[in-house]
Amino acid sequence: MSIKQISVFLENKPGALYAMTGVLAQNKIDMRAFSLAETSDFGIARVIVDDVYKTTTVLKDAGYVHNVTPVLGVAIPDVPGGLNKVLQVLTDAKVNVEYMYAFLGGRDVDHAYMIFRVEDNAAAAAALAKRGIQIVEQEEIDKL
Repeated sequence: MSIKQISVFLENKPGALYAMTGVLAQNKIDMRAFSLAETSDFGIARVIVDDVYKTTTVLKDAGYVHNVTPVLGVAIPDVPGGLNKVLQVLTDAKVNVEYMYAFLGGRDVDHAYMIFRVEDNAAAAAALAKRGIQIVEQEEIDKL
């Protein structure tokens, strides 16, 4: 019950991000969500894509160091306090959020989508489902 996130390690220099996204574009890989974190020497591009296997193969062939991490996708009601409700459920379940980022997609205008990196995806998903909060699966991401 998770989504596969690809983390790509990039030098922190002009053009590095452009080159990596160019490789994805040339290979017709569609990014569904994207986040970038950096230090003075390198960056980590975290990406959710429509085809994980193809993307990891393309990145490997292009010489990019990357890894695949299971993350949790959540459809959050697009109302004031929607994210707060999800965070309350995770807090009550004693699930720590390591990082998170939002993305748009699909035709469902009643929800925003969020990617959560937590220590225990299964515990987080169970707590959220118990409270009626929709978990987004990899297959759904592929179709957005």
